[in-house]
Amino acid sequence: MMERKAALSAITGLGMTEFTRDYHKPSWQLAVDAIGLAIKDAGLEHSDVDGLLLNKSPLAELADFPMEMQDYAGLSNLSLLNVVEAEGSSMVQTIQQATMAIQTGMATKVVCVFADTPLQGDKSAGEAFAVAMPMMGHLGIEIANGFYTPIAAYAMAAQRYLAVHDRTTDDLGAVAISNRRWAELNDLAKLRKPLTIEQYCEAPFLIEPLRMLDCAYPVNGGIAVVVTGVEQAKESPQPPAYIYGMGQGHAGNINRRGHQPEIETGAKQAGEIAYKMAGINASDIDACQFYDAFSISTLINLELYGLCGAGQAGEFVRSGETSPGGKLPVNTGGGHLSGYYLQGATPVSEAVIQLRHQAGARQVSKLDHMLVTGYGGRMQFHAALIMGQQERVQ
Repeated sequence: MMERKAALSAITGLGMTEFTRDYHKPSWQLAVDAIGLAIKDAGLEHSDVDGLLLNKSPLAELADFPMEMQDYAGLSNLSLLNVVEAEGSSMVQTIQQATMAIQTGMATKVVCVFADTPLQGDKSAGEAFAVAMPMMGHLGIEIANGFYTPIAAYAMAAQRYLAVHDRTTDDLGAVAISNRRWAELNDLAKLRKPLTIEQYCEAPFLIEPLRMLDCAYPVNGGIAVVVTGVEQAKESPQPPAYIYGMGQGHAGNINRRGHQPEIETGAKQAGEIAYKMAGINASDIDACQFYDAFSISTLINLELYGLCGAGQAGEFVRSGETSPGGKLPVNTGGGHLSGYYLQGATPVSEAVIQLRHQAGARQVSKLDHMLVTGYGGRMQFHAALIMGQQERVQ
């Protein structure tokens, strides 16, 4: 066993706006609301905050989420201010950057915020995310070959995974069902009706092998957290969610012969770094909050973060181990598939709720070490946190 370490920082405030499929406010205003809620939740005043890290959606314009957010939110004299752009891994990376700033003395109380409004007017979720995902290293070649959405890229990943490991789409369905079982217990989740494998198989294919129920459920909303030092966290009115380890992994363009970019990602590197920093092993993880924009992501992440052997994640999920009552709870709020898709803020928010023991019927009992992840692009950019409830790793 590795040497157990003291916590690096703590999340002491959580702010969440209403999550809706209707457009009422621009993303910057939702962010302002979430920031205010997080600061209040942490028992602080706006004047106490000296850092602000902004995470906009990769599809949003910088004008939708500008540096002037500082002024919109009523924050002044900041010693840390930045827009973090690392696609879907950005929210986790903001927390990592806040932690490093606190560790080095650059800041003491940092707000990290994400907000998005992909659903506006008559625009459907499909239209909102109908953008080509760069995969081939030549600008524009994706559209020329019919790759109009991220679904196409992840369908290729799913097809490759199933073929390499001789698995079926029932593995993907098992992920959707596991998420739904958790969502049934979560008042915040958007899709709560019980789901069977028969109902999953009746859902239409969007791009084979991915069905509609394999894809995230986008909403409009904002989420913010306050990150502080460990000593400051002791004064928090809320139970702190401590951060023990952090890691990133970016494999680069491996769309080349001899590589399998669909099932070889930077998640392995991110996990190894985070585990080592926390002084634990993958076997110590009690629960996971994965970024799971598509069901295939959960299977690949379970394996690359060392929680299942290669090709074994499908059977692990199908046996109920990631569902309520299983030995490794995964995406306990319903994840992106049945909960709400607010990119990397979704797993972060559920992690904080669980670590505070405020999850109600879905509360997980043992949470010494929780893995929280984010990824961007076609699982190209990875960031991970190891979190827990105690000041020192247990």
